[in-house]
Amino acid sequence: MSNIANMNKPNAANVDRAVMAFAGIINLASVLLVWFVSPYWLLLTGFVSLNLLQASITGFCPAASVFKLFGLKPGCAFK
Repeated sequence: MSNIANMNKPNAANVDRAVMAFAGIINLASVLLVWFVSPYWLLLTGFVSLNLLQASITGFCPAASVFKLFGLKPGCAFK
């Protein structure tokens, strides 16, 4: 019975959550950089967005590979 309880842990760290958190942090940082520094930082937002789109189509994400090296367990999106 304890195995079933552990399967549905909402706070279990995995590669999918790390990639989405990393992309969100980079996008928020680029928005702040656009506001305070230069509109050219929108290029960073575009790069992150294109990388997320590419990863959703191909299933390959460079950030996911790095997070796997750090020892995070794979989720259902990036294996």
